Amino acid sequence: MSENQSFDYIIIGSGSAGAIVAARLSENKHITVLLIESGGSDNSIFIKMPSALGIPMNTKKFNWGYKSEPEKHLNNRIMNCPRGRVLGGSSSINGMVYVRGNPFDFDEWEESGAKGWNYQNCLPYFKKLESHKILNSDFTGHEGPVAVEAGNNMANPLYQAFIDAGVEAGYTKTQDYNGYRQEGFGQKFMNVDAGVRASSSYAYLRPIKHRANLKILCKSIVTRILFKQKKAVGVEILTKNKKHIISTNKEVILSTGSIGSPHLLQVSGIGCKNLLTKSKIEVIHDLPGVGQNLQDHLEFNFQYRCKKPITLNSKVNIFQKSMIGMRWLLTKKGLGSSNHFEACAFIRSKAGVKWPDIQYHFLPGAITYDGSSAFQGHGFQVHVGYNKPTSRGTVHAISPDISTHPKISFNYLSTENDREGFRACVRLTREIMSQSSMSLYKGEAIQPKDDVITDEQIDAFVRASVDSAYHPSCTCKIGQDKTSVVDHELKVHGVKGLRVIDSSVFPTIPNGNLNAPTMMVAERASDMIKNRAIEPQEITEVFLHKAVSYTHLRAHET
Repeated sequence: MSENQSFDYIIIGSGSAGAIVAARLSENKHITVLLIESGGSDNSIFIKMPSALGIPMNTKKFNWGYKSEPEKHLNNRIMNCPRGRVLGGSSSINGMVYVRGNPFDFDEWEESGAKGWNYQNCLPYFKKLESHKILNSDFTGHEGPVAVEAGNNMANPLYQAFIDAGVEAGYTKTQDYNGYRQEGFGQKFMNVDAGVRASSSYAYLRPIKHRANLKILCKSIVTRILFKQKKAVGVEILTKNKKHIISTNKEVILSTGSIGSPHLLQVSGIGCKNLLTKSKIEVIHDLPGVGQNLQDHLEFNFQYRCKKPITLNSKVNIFQKSMIGMRWLLTKKGLGSSNHFEACAFIRSKAGVKWPDIQYHFLPGAITYDGSSAFQGHGFQVHVGYNKPTSRGTVHAISPDISTHPKISFNYLSTENDREGFRACVRLTREIMSQSSMSLYKGEAIQPKDDVITDEQIDAFVRASVDSAYHPSCTCKIGQDKTSVVDHELKVHGVKGLRVIDSSVFPTIPNGNLNAPTMMVAERASDMIKNRAIEPQEITEVFLHKAVSYTHLRAHET
């Protein structure tokens, strides 16, 4: 990288959002785009093979390795917060689960101050990004870069048993939790393309990386964003142990995620004045909301022994893994082609809840995140989490040096609402798993034990056992109030030439995994930059259990 280079747009971060923005802006051959990534290539078998998802997530080469402060309400546990440090960012190390969220999540965004970010405006961009291989409806897209598949189509009978148990317990089936009806039990979809992880890098950058007007700079760290009279004019980067200054002719776009984006803003002098001064950072603009409003999903595993030897636990020894890997290398099929989360559910935690707030992922194995067996023998597990937390945390820079990780405090389970939500997770899951559809397979409960019954016992179990679902978000939220960071076009308040485009801009965390809504935000933001937009899609109704008044959608009442 030579000195005094300039580009029309400088995009920091090549993750779920940044890769998309780079691809879309560089469609105009008269526009120059620089995409800066701190990590390296995503050309690794462990990234490409869906079943190997636990490896890149736990590999230092691909992961920033953030950790939280001791979490007061989780027995002072320090929680892992893996974030992708590789082309594709966290979309290269995540679980590939494709969940948009509930339609009313996005109306909630608009109601909270995110003007225009309602479901009808967002739906066309969900459709634009995807190529759905399983379903065809008014809610699905079929010409986008991101393939949506279903793994091995629930070949293991445990998946169907889980769905049937949900129906026995009084819930309904849903064909498409991303469409008309999120609530219910059904098949789960994933970002996989013919057996290969469909990360943002794979889907958007791989086909266009040789564009003459697009430069992708890897293994380069942006140390700070540069300003002149409160206008972003470029970036300072560290590459090959040398610092360089790169200028922008139009905008700097920050897409380093809900930890990285507020951190870089703060290090660059944008944030709460008092906190920046305390950390010896020169203040460019006092913006208190930067790093506030941190939200995340927690989850834990219900684990049972399985009466039949049909689980993934028999596949985690070296020989079986080698055979799975060999088949995948030769055919891109078999167990290696799936993330194994092929059945799911969304249910309400209690009566009166407007839309589902509990999410399930079913796995036909009792396996830890590193891919090893949770115990000897055969077992299966149900990942369950409360998805609409009211606890809020913070991300704060503690040094002007970008290499010093920020202080991350999630403040998990700090509200009674969230603790109550997890009690419901335990009790409702037990009810579902007690149905006759599971009786052929369900053996001894491994965790939680059957004697974990009272509120106090459940709370203690949750504090000790719950883990992050790795969905940090909302730290640079859209809005106009004092805690917001960007406006409805994702421009940073109080400065010019700077946008944030990633999951940090969410006002509230969606009811589901974050990769899909992050990609949607990137697609829509790209059109905003290009001063064009897809017309809102008129959807007359989506499913909601109880009829309530909404501006943009009409709920179907049952």
